[in-house]
Amino acid sequence: MADLMADPAPILEMEGIDKVFPGVVALDGASLRVAAGEVHAVVGQNGAGKSTLIKILNGAYRRDGGTIVLDGRAVDFHNPLEAQRAGVSTIYQEINLVPHRSIAENILMGREPQRWGFLDRARMHRDAAAVLGRLGVRLDVRRPLSTLNIANQQMVAIARAISTEARIVIMDEPTSSLDEREVEVLFDVIRGLKANGIAVIYISHRLDELYAVCDRVTIMRDGQTIDERPVAGVNKVELVARMLGKEIGEVRRSGATGFGQPGTRTPGELLVEVNGLSGERLDGANVTVRSGEIVGLAGLLGSGRTEVARAVFGADPAHGELRVRGKPVRWRSPRDAIRAGFGLCVEDRKADGIIPHMSVRENLTLAVLPALSRHGIVDSAEQRAIVDRFIDRLAIKTAGPEQKIRELSGGNQQKVLLARWLCLNPSLLLLDEPTRGIDVGAKAEIQGLIDELADDGLGVLMISSELEELTEGADRVVVLREGRTVAELDHAAASQDTVMHAMAHGDGAGSRELEAGSE
Repeated sequence: MADLMADPAPILEMEGIDKVFPGVVALDGASLRVAAGEVHAVVGQNGAGKSTLIKILNGAYRRDGGTIVLDGRAVDFHNPLEAQRAGVSTIYQEINLVPHRSIAENILMGREPQRWGFLDRARMHRDAAAVLGRLGVRLDVRRPLSTLNIANQQMVAIARAISTEARIVIMDEPTSSLDEREVEVLFDVIRGLKANGIAVIYISHRLDELYAVCDRVTIMRDGQTIDERPVAGVNKVELVARMLGKEIGEVRRSGATGFGQPGTRTPGELLVEVNGLSGERLDGANVTVRSGEIVGLAGLLGSGRTEVARAVFGADPAHGELRVRGKPVRWRSPRDAIRAGFGLCVEDRKADGIIPHMSVRENLTLAVLPALSRHGIVDSAEQRAIVDRFIDRLAIKTAGPEQKIRELSGGNQQKVLLARWLCLNPSLLLLDEPTRGIDVGAKAEIQGLIDELADDGLGVLMISSELEELTEGADRVVVLREGRTVAELDHAAASQDTVMHAMAHGDGAGSRELEAGSE
């Protein structure tokens, strides 16, 4: 009887799921079992089959083999609308709403309330506001979606999903654009769904979140289901080892990130110095970066981290002092920063980084094209040589230089964006969330690459929402709060506790006291 209580009858059973794309076996007998009122994590590296499995469940893809049983009944959804009507709702990592329509229209699209055959806007606005209220979000639901930041757009997508009376809610990287407060709000919503008997399938590369909110975990690798067990029954190191197909000891020796030994490098010349930077969301930010040094930039969402990077790159106007190699400069545009040896990898690579319909070759060499052109004609031989060199150097997994970049995994897209700047031989890289939405294997590769670049003398300013990435990877951590620098910690003093203290209290002196206490 105890066993039966510990393993309730599933609301969803996917067994023996196969899917083959031209030249690629995406799923090979994969399985997934989820109970009602359960938060079930699905983890694995990019290419493990997670997204394909979910798209087969919600009708976006057709399976080649296997069975799907939903609430005791065999189902075969031909499209996502059929799945939604049956109680399966999906929240995608990439926001798939309509920017020019209002918040209310996006939440209730396809289910708009009517009165006497006409759209009942007053009720639609009330209903949409009520759903957002359940998430702790207060917005004018008449506003166009495009006027919201990414975090609020994500909350609208979540509101749309929970408003459909779903039996199963699929969340694909739901916290990738949320700050800590919004993450806690989302977790409260998930717990509420669970309490109401709604199953949640939770996909995330942020493993700490699994332990905060999930009950069970399914581990996938190479299109197969490798393991399924209670989250409480597997520690983080074992989870990573199972995902990567490595021994636990090997993962434990290499650490949680792919960085080497920060704090042991000897920094070189002072590359960039920012003093009293003010502007949008900035109110006296101070940052310095030396050659051969990784400086982490920490802070809550809205603290001004991205704005610092964009100002240093000349992408946004700002006031204050900017010195490059000791000389004051004032950029007119990013072109001036690029000529000075600066490169910027943006936070949202899908929206602002890659050009999805262009090839790997075209994306990789975008910044270096002026140097490759003579009288408007690109030296194609030199371009090919550069592309081949960086595909090999960064181990970019691609079918070839002419493959569309949108077809690559997130980690390989990020490598292409890094290569875009590295082929210019820069002196400073500004990295805004360089491993956001990337699986643990690709994340470790990129972190190792950043570490290697710093060892070779490159200066790096790295923004990250993952404190583990900053405390393990940075030689120094600068903390921002409300647009102002409130603390600076060297690697030895930069623990997650000291960084969080400075982020929460905006007290540089308090952070120094914590630092002294740690010595």
